[in-house]
Amino acid sequence: MIRLKTLGLAALLAFGAASAARAQEVKTPERQSWTFAGPFGHFDQAQLQRGFEVFRTVCANCHSANLLAFRNLSQPGGPSFSESQVKALAAEYTVHDGPGDDGAMFDRPGRPADHWVPTYANPEAAKATLGAAPPDMSVLAKARGYETPLWRSLIDVFTQYQEAGADYIYSLVALGYSDKKDPNHNDYFPVAGNHIAMPKPLSDKQVDYADGTPPTVDNYARDVTAFLTWVAEPKLEERKKTGLRATIFLLIFAGLMYFTKKRVWADAH
Repeated sequence: MIRLKTLGLAALLAFGAASAARAQEVKTPERQSWTFAGPFGHFDQAQLQRGFEVFRTVCANCHSANLLAFRNLSQPGGPSFSESQVKALAAEYTVHDGPGDDGAMFDRPGRPADHWVPTYANPEAAKATLGAAPPDMSVLAKARGYETPLWRSLIDVFTQYQEAGADYIYSLVALGYSDKKDPNHNDYFPVAGNHIAMPKPLSDKQVDYADGTPPTVDNYARDVTAFLTWVAEPKLEERKKTGLRATIFLLIFAGLMYFTKKRVWADAH
């Protein structure tokens, strides 16, 4: 009995040591500078347009974005493509629709009201082809993140830091593939011993930028991260403006209440 307990304790300690070693291998993303960070944050329209091009050319070959509609690309606060551009873009894709009057399904060109057309019809089809089902990118920037110390979390309450997901995505695709011998090793992927199913997705000169921005991995990663952040929270600018107005109103209201109280109770003994 004592020997079994000893063996069990040894196994537990060994498991803990192995877990600690794995945890040490996973890097914590460094905080990046984003235009949409902070209480006055806003999206860079040109960056969102470049990010869309990277998403469309690279990411969308495997990943879906089921909550993104083509018409969203022309709405205020986003890439702000023209309606004619969005209409032409949507028409490049084929949408499986129906049933028609004859009761059969049919294919038609996409329309601005349609949602993004994924390469694979469903996760099972993607898994059968790729070996793993890539996550949908609609809210990826809000769903991903990393642990921070308690003291930093308390500071974040005041700085309104909400960009952990963006930092994680950028680090994953731009900095994580450091092992040349293992194309699936990623320093920032905290699962399966840093083994990620996606090999390095970006390389220099992979996507041509129409505005002359250097076609580098760093720019690709920053631009597509900004785009995915917008996809996950398209009303970010509006939300921050509303929050700022509400804060100003509450400060003024609190001041008025304070001086009103002093005036009303000025003669009280």
